[in-house]
Amino acid sequence: MSLHDQEAQQPPTEAEIAASVYKELRKIAAARMQLERGDHTLQPTALVHEAYLRLADQPQSVWKDRSRILALAAHTMRHILVDYARAHSAGKRGAGAIQVTLDEGMAVESGALADILAVDQALTRLAQLDERQAKVLELHFFAGLNFEEIAEQLGVASRTVKRDWTIASAWLHQQLAR
Repeated sequence: MSLHDQEAQQPPTEAEIAASVYKELRKIAAARMQLERGDHTLQPTALVHEAYLRLADQPQSVWKDRSRILALAAHTMRHILVDYARAHSAGKRGAGAIQVTLDEGMAVESGALADILAVDQALTRLAQLDERQAKVLELHFFAGLNFEEIAEQLGVASRTVKRDWTIASAWLHQQLAR
């Protein structure tokens, strides 16, 4: 075996994983922030940095697992956006709450955007009914993980994640349409 082959088989270092995760989170944050209100004060880079700061105290072992750190980052980014929405809503009594779409396939037919606070409340209710389904929505929407990555993260089959996604997204769409 050549030295090049040995290097190719080496698992990525924590620094390489962190750099890869940062790039991925930056893309996710940029896509999410494009859906926010125009006068939003939080920029994609700031969202990622704030999430990183909140995740800084995680054990080093977490940083070795890409899907696990993305899951934690998704949860953290959700809470950051909710915190900003609450702060903005408190000042405006809800007049300019942060809005995001869930997924092109889940967009309300009128093209309206779903309020991040309503999404958060609905996900919290769903977690009380079915924690795994809520986690599937959170990982797909906030972390941008695909079904296979979510299945790996949750320790279930990909078809289970797809079934959970179908049921949970329909439930969430119904909740948000109210």
